[in-house]
Amino acid sequence: MKRSILSMAILSSLMLGACDSTKTDSVTATQKAQDAQSKLEQLSTKPELGVFGVELAARNLEIKPGDDFFMHASGTWYDNFEMPSDKTRYGAFSLLADRSEDRVKQIIDDISKAEDLSFEEQLIANFYNSFMDIDSINAKGLKPIQPVLDQIDDIDSIIDLTSVFGNAWISGVTSPINAGLGFNRLDPNAYQMSVGAGGLGLPDRSYYLTDTERFNDILAAYKENIVNTLSFIGVEDAANKADQIIALETKIAEAQWPREKRRNRDLTLNQISRADLLKDYAGFDWDTYFASSGYAIPDLNITQPEPIKEMIKLVNSQALSVWKDYLRYHTISNNSDMLSDEVYLNNFAFYGTMLNGQKEPRPRWKRAISEMSGTQSLGFAIGKVYVDRYFPESSKEKMASLVENLRKALGERVDNLDWMGSETKVNAKEKLMAFRPKIGYPDEWQSFEGVSIGTDDLIGNVQNLRQFFQSQSVERELLKTDRERWGMAPQRVNAYYNSSFNEIVFPAAILEAPFFDPNADDAVNYGAIGAVIGHEMGHGFDDQGSKSDANGIQRNWWTAEDRAAFDVKTDKLAAQYSEYEPIEGNFVNGRNSLGENIGDVGGLSMAYHAYQLSLNGKEAPIIEGLTGDQRFFLAWAQVWREKRTEQSMLNQLRAGTHAPGRYRAQAPRNHDAWYTAFDVKPGDALYLAPEDRVRIW
Repeated sequence: MKRSILSMAILSSLMLGACDSTKTDSVTATQKAQDAQSKLEQLSTKPELGVFGVELAARNLEIKPGDDFFMHASGTWYDNFEMPSDKTRYGAFSLLADRSEDRVKQIIDDISKAEDLSFEEQLIANFYNSFMDIDSINAKGLKPIQPVLDQIDDIDSIIDLTSVFGNAWISGVTSPINAGLGFNRLDPNAYQMSVGAGGLGLPDRSYYLTDTERFNDILAAYKENIVNTLSFIGVEDAANKADQIIALETKIAEAQWPREKRRNRDLTLNQISRADLLKDYAGFDWDTYFASSGYAIPDLNITQPEPIKEMIKLVNSQALSVWKDYLRYHTISNNSDMLSDEVYLNNFAFYGTMLNGQKEPRPRWKRAISEMSGTQSLGFAIGKVYVDRYFPESSKEKMASLVENLRKALGERVDNLDWMGSETKVNAKEKLMAFRPKIGYPDEWQSFEGVSIGTDDLIGNVQNLRQFFQSQSVERELLKTDRERWGMAPQRVNAYYNSSFNEIVFPAAILEAPFFDPNADDAVNYGAIGAVIGHEMGHGFDDQGSKSDANGIQRNWWTAEDRAAFDVKTDKLAAQYSEYEPIEGNFVNGRNSLGENIGDVGGLSMAYHAYQLSLNGKEAPIIEGLTGDQRFFLAWAQVWREKRTEQSMLNQLRAGTHAPGRYRAQAPRNHDAWYTAFDVKPGDALYLAPEDRVRIW
């Protein structure tokens, strides 16, 4: 589903709030109701997958590793797996996400049966019940968003329009100019308002600007969706108005930077005072835009200078009537998941089925959990219970040990780099030593004191939470940044690197098989979660993360010669990934996915080095006929096994920052040890001559 949240650099859209207690500060009814199955799992001494931690039956041994390592490692699974009708992509991440959702559902079920609920438990119960009360939601129709629609109807000037744009996040509308509180890239101890361009209803600008039958069909379906959506509020001449909305969004798309340009941190660092903003970006009433937020905003960063100026021109040149229809459509579309079935299913037909190939909606309870689990919703209230039930401290301790092993390995690799000089190596080692790992869950939990959640007003609950987080963010705007804040809740299956704090973060839910299994063979854990740790460390040294130093300050800590040598390698990797063509005529964007590809290739190098160190010079045992190196690389490939609908694949190629899993699994083709482990020879499809293998970290 399309959302109208702010799109900023990593973590920059966080609404930062007060924190309380640690993991075990409070004992509630649901925390006492520990999950028996989870305890059994934690007591098990056997790997969850197979004999040593890899699902050998998933392989297709008829496919040579050197021809297609993805299919060799997971081909039998891929050929036989049937995509669930409510999904567009399925793989290791999906498996763990389903498990996390099931566990959260159990937590909520236990809360609903318990008496004497704590304040946060009551919030969880009320929000969930408000989402699940579909009869009441259907009866209300569009009434929950009528105040926003009325405000749009009342727009009579550009000032009125600007005011609606300024409150877009709270009310759930879409704006061509987005702002959110982030971190000052030149002073990570300070917050700073970041302003960027947005405003599109389709996943990427290329959906509007690519003149092929496929994309023309998508635009035609988009028009139909807009017409159907406007019909809910009785808009006359909806087809013509849909054309005008698409024409407006096409102008927005033409003005926006391509994604590969948007990720260039040199281009997106443009700090400016509030006074100069009014002068240099004239023609837009910034005071009105920011008035509803409450922020002081002494200075800002403009992430896309030219596009913002073009957005200002569009605000002033396009008819108010077109902007009002644009806002009406997006208000209904953005909020459709919380409106009646009629509205939701109309939106799903386009955004779910047409754009992503999803055959039917996810069960309502899963949609409820998804809505509740964000960092600007009740994600940390749920997460507090989640880690008490499902995340053993032993996993945190073993992960911490793995992180340190990867840190040591990368340090040795930096020392031995032949393309980097001693001066840059000193700075690189300083940054490496300053990495801060966060594992499992926050040491300090988000407080929800003051939040009001009812049982019969779903959209009101969402808006109350957004207002709550924004208000707390306003209170902290001029204070020192809170480094204990997490950008993901513990039940999220993912990980991230935050360049401003030079931290790598691993939520609890990803620290399970196939990524991490305390009972698996060491080769498997190094090839899976070890390489993921290396991947996140690698983000600190990718083409953009390498522009920040050990203290998170964006500055050049490289010599010119070393940077040039680095760029040669990264250009080569971008070209390599750009050759992959998942859909005819649609290639992986090697430049846009470069940071992730550097993370994968470099993370594998670090993890393999750490694995070799762990052997202490001994030969790894043969298990099930597989060497340690073979188990290491198979673990990596199975982490990235996935199946996608073609529509989802297209969306990933055009709008995603990662290469599809099939090609992430092929990253070992840049590693000499993989060639030896699987006897890959010239003539094999994935073979790269030694001089063509990209070795960075």
